[in-house]
Amino acid sequence: MKRLRQLLLTTVRLFLLLLLSQPLCAQPVMETGGQAMPDEWIDKDTRHRVVKLTRMPGKSNLSFYFHNNPFIGNKMVFYSSNKNKVDSTTKQEISSYVSPNRQIHMLDLNTLQSEPLTSHRSPMNGEIVDAGNGRVYYQIKDSVWCVNVKTKESRLVYVFPADFKGSITTVNADGTLLAGAKSDDKEKELFRQNPSKSSYFNIIYEAKLPRTLFTIHTQTGALGKIFTDSAWLNHVQFSPTDPDLLMFCHEGPWHKVNRIWTINIKTRDTTLIHKRTMDMEIAGHEWFAPDGKTIWFDLQQPRSVKFYVAGTRLEDGKQTKYELQRNEWSIHFNCNKEQTLFCGDGGDPGQVARAADGRWIYLFKPDGDHLSSTRLVNMKHHNYRLEPNVHFSPDGKWVIFRANFEGIENVYAAEIAAQPN
Repeated sequence: MKRLRQLLLTTVRLFLLLLLSQPLCAQPVMETGGQAMPDEWIDKDTRHRVVKLTRMPGKSNLSFYFHNNPFIGNKMVFYSSNKNKVDSTTKQEISSYVSPNRQIHMLDLNTLQSEPLTSHRSPMNGEIVDAGNGRVYYQIKDSVWCVNVKTKESRLVYVFPADFKGSITTVNADGTLLAGAKSDDKEKELFRQNPSKSSYFNIIYEAKLPRTLFTIHTQTGALGKIFTDSAWLNHVQFSPTDPDLLMFCHEGPWHKVNRIWTINIKTRDTTLIHKRTMDMEIAGHEWFAPDGKTIWFDLQQPRSVKFYVAGTRLEDGKQTKYELQRNEWSIHFNCNKEQTLFCGDGGDPGQVARAADGRWIYLFKPDGDHLSSTRLVNMKHHNYRLEPNVHFSPDGKWVIFRANFEGIENVYAAEIAAQPN
């Protein structure tokens, strides 16, 4: 009997130790999307933890475009709007991306507490963070504004004149200049007449109307017109390290253009970053590496056949190519600070890769001449009309993206480290 009591006591102690060793709030293992999700969960298909970063009931939240830096230290700037309205004719939700109540917010990635930075009544655009000086720039109609993230004070930076209505898209490395492109009034009318991308993309390209790259001094408001071409100049991005280097693209059907260019805003010298080498080759969705030494981009040789993430080193033009598989192709790619890891937001079967199983958030690691992939999040319940636009978190441990798999847009983070089985 004594031995039996000792055995029972030992068993109880072991059970209690096992119970106490488990986390009190273990994340549930769940299918991602198709339902309201908890604040944290483990994706049952990937075994990676997913955290909902934006926790504002009744709000629709969007992270930034993939090549626009949203981070100031360990805080993330994002857009938040009232919940989407439904179009009475189509019964489809009206995207908050064009919502008139969209405002800029900032999220502390440590506490997940968010706060508004703006409170305007008119629609705004522009996703421009000057991390070094703690400012966010944006545009309302013809007016350029700046908000200080510490004081929350906004100031008017510039008002475009009647004969030069441009749009800002980027700030340079030392925070002294904004840049963007100004289109012709005839082009604006073509956009108005052809609002869907399937209609306007070829029409604007074929029109060959002039566009002008410009800069605006952030303190004096001085306007500088730096380059004009009879081409659809787009995706204007300053180098993150060289305040005088600006990247832009020749927009249009990718198989018809040599897309990726840079311009030195002082000398006005332009450089083609990648020249097509075969029929139907495409290159695009370009971005600067964090150190400013390489421009990375999606490369297909030819389109929809061979898929690569490629980079051109600016110092000498040397190119690196990492091959990936059809299902691994993503609408947008990105890289961490060290360029030792890449991430991608996947794509549905209607995208250029025609991938049968491509709806995933991906992590990639260079392995010789190709990328080895890890699936982080199953995106089968996400509607890819909203592009997820992946970013690495400042600490490099998470991939941040936006999604609508709960029925409304929110910003999420997928942990790179896998959970144990």
